Amino acid sequence: MKVKELQVSLGLPFGLGSISGSWAPDDSEKEAAWEMYVELITRVSVEELGPDEGLLREALSSLYSLFATTREILRRHGPGIARPKEGRDLSFGVIAVTVLNRGLRPLLATWHPQLAHYESQRPPEISAVEHERRWDKAGELRQALEDLRATLRRYAELLAEVADVPPLTAPTTP
Repeated sequence: MKVKELQVSLGLPFGLGSISGSWAPDDSEKEAAWEMYVELITRVSVEELGPDEGLLREALSSLYSLFATTREILRRHGPGIARPKEGRDLSFGVIAVTVLNRGLRPLLATWHPQLAHYESQRPPEISAVEHERRWDKAGELRQALEDLRATLRRYAELLAEVADVPPLTAPTTP
């Protein structure tokens, strides 16, 4: 099945608006979409992080690494994937950079320094896991990660559609 044109409407977390418009991905954008899709679905970004699972630091680091991954994909595929096709509003580049700058960046800019400050106060006799679990803001950060996850999951679903692959993630539960 060849994707000719998509109508995109992707809400951003934290009340930061949405990305909407038409996108007609070409073959380079389809390849870029597949690469970004693989990165997203293999991270905590689209899978739920339960209250007693993982470390918040690892989750933030994984999300932060999406900046380097996206830059690499954009560089490798060239400027063509950043230009909307004639009569269209969106491109892979426009969507990817918007998700980074208006989705991930606000979360990381808010929570990375707060977590780093709390981590710097860990007594040596307490493990990093235990210290993080005692943080009074851990639940708030986990909720922010969940809010972002909903957006990244929809983004991943869009990329799967463009790459013409079935969703490789577990179904979303209501």
